[in-house]
Amino acid sequence: MVRRVHNNKEYFIFEKDGIPVAGLMAADELEDYLELQDPKVRAHIRKSRAEQLAGEGRPVSEFLAELDAQAGQRQAMPSKARSSKRRQKV
Repeated sequence: MVRRVHNNKEYFIFEKDGIPVAGLMAADELEDYLELQDPKVRAHIRKSRAEQLAGEGRPVSEFLAELDAQAGQRQAMPSKARSSKRRQKV
């Protein structure tokens, strides 16, 4: 069963006398479920959804270009500047 859950993303519900008492799901699915229980995550999702419905979003190509530009800036920084955030050995 565990192999089927992992490989095929199947779910299993265990019952006792016809009453569901436990479930078996992949760990990554469980992590997603648990993350969605966090009130901060739910608030962020609500805010993002409201922005999207209000037309305040932007094309993904624009967002990806911005990320690429930021990554390029980080790579262009001198190695001393990049390593300054690292902990210094004493």
